[in-house]
Amino acid sequence: MKDKVTRFAPSPTGRLHLGHAYSALLAHRFAREHDGIFLLRIEDIDPTRARPEHIDGIFEDLEWLGLSFDEEIVYQSERLETYAAALEELKADGLVYPCFCTRSEIAAEVAASAAAPHGPDGPLYPGTCRGLSAEEREARIAREAHAWRLDIARAAAEAGPLYWEDEDTEVQAEPERFGDVVLARKDAPVSYHLAVTIDDAAQGVTDIVRGRDLYAATDVHRLLQHLLGLSTPHYHHHPLLLGPDGQRLAKRHGAPTLAELRQQGADPEKLAAHLLAGRLPAGYSAVGA
Repeated sequence: MKDKVTRFAPSPTGRLHLGHAYSALLAHRFAREHDGIFLLRIEDIDPTRARPEHIDGIFEDLEWLGLSFDEEIVYQSERLETYAAALEELKADGLVYPCFCTRSEIAAEVAASAAAPHGPDGPLYPGTCRGLSAEEREARIAREAHAWRLDIARAAAEAGPLYWEDEDTEVQAEPERFGDVVLARKDAPVSYHLAVTIDDAAQGVTDIVRGRDLYAATDVHRLLQHLLGLSTPHYHHHPLLLGPDGQRLAKRHGAPTLAELRQQGADPEKLAAHLLAGRLPAGYSAVGA
């Protein structure tokens, strides 16, 4: 049995770019250097943005880069019952509550606050629905669209001090910084936080190689691992790539895609070797080491 298992888990909401290639290459190299397993998971839980053509693009780009993955591909859209069961477990433990607020209502309440607390992702949810009575919750659930939020203070108090490791550094989790995160949305049956935590454990992932932008989110994942009785992998957060404009490479910023590089005649073997060696294309840089 292989001791080390890594994964690359893109969302099919656009074509892959150099930042994705860097992360996939690092995860793949880690697995191969440890005679381990490299998995591919398609995180297609956003029904409004996930597209079949982007899934095909992921396969094309990974093949072009020369990356091979092991075992069967996991699609999150096929695991909704598993996520629902975990959410029911958290409901039974009294650790989640329904939230009926719209984005505009939350924004208005935050704007009206003289000192709205902020977390790694911006203003924290003000807890509007946390104090609703059980009777009011049940009555509104029957007639109103709602999300499910984790009662972060209650969950963290129940869990007590939690730790995770980034490379060889022990990190104390501080999930309270995120406030009451959403675990299931009105327009999607599960959030990133819940799905990724469950899937990493289910797939036996031992080492997660991913970008520094997800470093803080690990605190929430560590809490969910404890609450659901799941294993805790080791984490390896790598630097993020910046484009010539100084912005982090992202689909929403129109980062050049691997498909475009391929059309321009880029040599994939040379590109992969340069990325793994830390030699970035002219104008690109890395941040967050």
